[in-house]
Amino acid sequence: MDINFDKKVAIVSGGSNGIGLLFAQCFVQAGGSVMITGRNAENLQTCVDELNQIRPGSAAGVPCDVRFYDQVCTVCDKTVELFGSIDVLVNCAGGAERRIFNVEDKEFPDVPIEAYDWSIDVNLKGQLHFDHAAMKQMREQKSGVIIHLGSIVGEEGSSGSIAYSASKSAAMNGLTKSVALYGGKYGVRCVCVSPGPVMTRPGMATMKTLVGRGAETQEVVDLMMYLASDKAAFITGEDILIDGGRNILRNK
Repeated sequence: MDINFDKKVAIVSGGSNGIGLLFAQCFVQAGGSVMITGRNAENLQTCVDELNQIRPGSAAGVPCDVRFYDQVCTVCDKTVELFGSIDVLVNCAGGAERRIFNVEDKEFPDVPIEAYDWSIDVNLKGQLHFDHAAMKQMREQKSGVIIHLGSIVGEEGSSGSIAYSASKSAAMNGLTKSVALYGGKYGVRCVCVSPGPVMTRPGMATMKTLVGRGAETQEVVDLMMYLASDKAAFITGEDILIDGGRNILRNK
């Protein structure tokens, strides 16, 4: 895909692994600079070093727990200080409470409420925190793109990860549309990408799709790269499924 992000700057929360890290790599390869975040400082630095091998000086990292707004603000401030702008925000930080708290075998009322609180704080409030902090700079520069990361689980529901499903569906759809409505007058677009089964995620190989497989991570990132670019200038306020037709299959 012929996309150039020369002189563009992205923040990628959850950028030290998975979809977030691959997006950061592709963004740097396309000429951009990135600020990545993660909770593990040592792992984060390793990823920054790898990104700077692609193009020296193109990447930096700040440890951040997205549940805490002051840490999010520090990331945004450091990004502007180092690179001069925030052109793209990609909210990849998140996780399902049943995996994080190792409660796969427990029923809904038996899961500690702290697990659900954590999930909503990370998956919903974490994205809201970054939207709020980054929008200050985007409003000033009168441009920007915000990409939320949703999930097909938000469409389907999940008896195992109830808070994850709730925060990745109606809540994320509402946040995306609302931020898009606000940002429009300042030249800021906001979209949500909701993947179906991605092969790097545990348990995804068993999920059925119309194309008979899960997505490669690169396929999801290719969509995100397009949406972050000027080629997608007419797309905002949308939740875009990339699920191999799973949503159609489910509704047959």
